[in-house]
Amino acid sequence: MKLRAGILSTMLAASFCLPAIAEVGNPATPDLAELTKMTQRFAPTPLKVDVTKLSAGDRKALVYLVTAARKINDIFMKQFWDGDTALYAKLQEDTSPLGKARLHYFWLNKGPWSGIDGFKPFIPDVPPRKPEGANFYPTDMSKETFEHWLTTLSAKEQEQAKSFFSVIRWNDKASKTLKNIPYSTEYSAELQKLAQLLRDAAKETDNETLKKFLNLRADAFLSDDYYASDVAWMDLDAPLDVTIGPYETYNDELFGYKAAFEAYINLRDEKESAKLSSFSAHLQEIENNLPMDAQYRSPKLGAGAAIRVVDEIICSGDGAHGVQTAAYNLPNDDRVVQQKGSKRVMLKNVQEAKFKSVLLPIAEKTLPKAAMVDINFDMFFTHILAHELMHGLGPHQIKVNGRDTTPREELKELYSAIEETKADITGLFALQYMMDHAKEMGMDKVLPSDEKAQRQLYTTYLSSTFRSIRFGLSEAHGKGTAMQFNFLMDKGAFVKSADGTFAVDMSKIKSAVTELDHQLLTIEAQGDYAAAKDMLDKLGVMRPELQKTLDTLHDIPNDIAPIFVTADDLH
Repeated sequence: MKLRAGILSTMLAASFCLPAIAEVGNPATPDLAELTKMTQRFAPTPLKVDVTKLSAGDRKALVYLVTAARKINDIFMKQFWDGDTALYAKLQEDTSPLGKARLHYFWLNKGPWSGIDGFKPFIPDVPPRKPEGANFYPTDMSKETFEHWLTTLSAKEQEQAKSFFSVIRWNDKASKTLKNIPYSTEYSAELQKLAQLLRDAAKETDNETLKKFLNLRADAFLSDDYYASDVAWMDLDAPLDVTIGPYETYNDELFGYKAAFEAYINLRDEKESAKLSSFSAHLQEIENNLPMDAQYRSPKLGAGAAIRVVDEIICSGDGAHGVQTAAYNLPNDDRVVQQKGSKRVMLKNVQEAKFKSVLLPIAEKTLPKAAMVDINFDMFFTHILAHELMHGLGPHQIKVNGRDTTPREELKELYSAIEETKADITGLFALQYMMDHAKEMGMDKVLPSDEKAQRQLYTTYLSSTFRSIRFGLSEAHGKGTAMQFNFLMDKGAFVKSADGTFAVDMSKIKSAVTELDHQLLTIEAQGDYAAAKDMLDKLGVMRPELQKTLDTLHDIPNDIAPIFVTADDLH
């Protein structure tokens, strides 16, 4: 899981109003001045990473890995929209100032729609919004057609049709019959090249766990069987921390079935990884005390999961469009999660850049001046860590009407927003639990637990909610954060002052977090689609008081635009 999503809803109003676009070909797209303002919401941020301590073999492997990461963009753009690649080529031919601005913002979004503006187009002659099914399904296929087609298939064929690793195409449009095409067939040319690049990198590295992962992932590209390489990724213990392949399903807004390709090539921070890995020793205890009925708790989590703190060298594909990922929790294969747990990768240099460029300026405008002393990067970092840890806790394998299933399967397109909200709120619950039991858990030297630390946790979290909501309500984190904010306001845990600033009521925040966590965990445990929809419809909205505050943040960047200095220097 990471910062991506797709639930079509009321969008977050940006710092200015985009022209209304009603149909394909409408020329009322942003002019140069407007497009410049849109681009300025992403602060250019050089990411320079010291790779001089890598072994000679790893430095050679890194060149192949960066090349592979760049090629991931080619596959992702084919997945994002069937006209994406052709439009990108066309934009490169336009050397006018407006043409260059369109090309630049296109590359930030990896498409002609602005993700933080509800996927509104900024280029003429494109569909009015990114297709809900991206290019995983025919754009003129309805959900009902797909679901009816599934009923005509065998159980095995249904499983293949809903696979992470296939696309759906018309077999006979007249009879509304479809066909399933594996990724290894649909993207054969690209995946053959990627597989060879990974094998070349594997030959160079002197780290056996990295060598094993790269070879198995190369095999998976050609077989569509990612299980063995996911297990190897869980066992990866190398200075170069590599994530590459089809993972997240946020771009499939129809069903949340299909995985998009992405890559992260990172350098591990050994010191921070060792310190934060101590958190994982207490996951079972936290699971045993989650605020949900005991019958829904897992008596035995998967084997000890790894925590990695890294600096990002380059990201691409689904990992490099729109809002930048600060951390991710993988794999998404529930079989691997049950067997090995899940791994949390924290992109520390990305987080530091976001904190400096976005969160601090937001805090200065939304909090009382006296509260600024409580805005703390360590707490910002720690809550993101807790967020990722909590994806591995809570319901994963559930029963609905006696049927074995998963929350993802039952909540469908609502799952991303519910799960991201669960991770945020359960993260707060878990940190509070560890603070309350710091000494007996042996956490007192790792996690400060005094009154000041608790105030810093919740105040930094409050400020961070404004940052997340600015992603837009069409994004899972944005919509989920709006739901959190509105719930906590309703409970009096967040309080708005007469001067328009917000503060945390420490006497109410802990109980409110526990209550919201109980509701979210229960929805997932019961696979309750109706309850999830009701909660999102009522709370995942932009209320006037929140919109008024967000309107004051128009001059603050929404996010960063990374410049991969170290990756560029390799060539």
